[in-house]
Amino acid sequence: MDSLSVLQIVFAIFGKSELDDGVVEPNLAVKGCFMHLFSSGSGYPVLFIHGMPTSGRLWDGVISKLRGRFHCLAVDLPGLGKSPKIPYGPKQLAILSEQIEQLRIERGIEKWHVVGHDAGSAVAVHYAYTFQEHVDHLVLLSPAMFPELKPFHLFRLMRAPVLGEILAPLVSAIFWNVVMRIARESRQVESANAVRDFRAPFSGLRGSWRFMAVMRYGNPAELLEAVPAMLPHLSVPTLIFHGAEDTAVPQSFAERASALIPQSKVLVVDSGHFIPLTKPETLANELYRFFDTSTAA
Repeated sequence: MDSLSVLQIVFAIFGKSELDDGVVEPNLAVKGCFMHLFSSGSGYPVLFIHGMPTSGRLWDGVISKLRGRFHCLAVDLPGLGKSPKIPYGPKQLAILSEQIEQLRIERGIEKWHVVGHDAGSAVAVHYAYTFQEHVDHLVLLSPAMFPELKPFHLFRLMRAPVLGEILAPLVSAIFWNVVMRIARESRQVESANAVRDFRAPFSGLRGSWRFMAVMRYGNPAELLEAVPAMLPHLSVPTLIFHGAEDTAVPQSFAERASALIPQSKVLVVDSGHFIPLTKPETLANELYRFFDTSTAA
């Protein structure tokens, strides 16, 4: 089946998005991991990495603004969106960064901008630290990347043995039907297809327990232990966004990251946690300005 046929099927199931001329590519076999990839536009390449529990569709509104000048690539991380899950291990972030590097090699990209949100920021940092020569500019949004990170309060219930199994259907329903509706603020219609894509892996009779399994994914203290020591070694220009109303990741994380990364600054925007969903125009405009130093030449 060619990519156009796949795209038509995706639209038939999920509805047409703002990205109606992009390409849904076949899942990329990267060292035993199959990662779903969406690409749109032409120009200097930009990689977008989502966080938990979203998908590459998180970036729809941003990509629709940037694709006229940039080649935008958005991956679905394992177990989210349309990518199958992989077994969890303590070196998960390092493994994901290696898989992303393989993606770059397969695409024939010499250098790209890398943008990460939430847990995707930790993946982006691991990647930029390990493969710095291939990263032009780095952007971190709502950076959930310090070992002191506390899971969102609803997810703490899911992470509790036995109690999590009992409460999974209730917590799942509250998160998707209440929390995500509030988080989307005034952009309910524009973000509807994206949120359906976020929720799709957790649909069906056992969906709540699959959601619970993802929310139990790793111990932040273990998974993020190496991140702080990496930050002072990042030599690429870095822009850090934080939502003024973010209740999932403390603003101190953004400020701490900026204090540790040499060429970095923080922008606080009028948003909650899901900045790409609620402020895509603001984010796209800031990315244009930030990336311009390397793409204008």
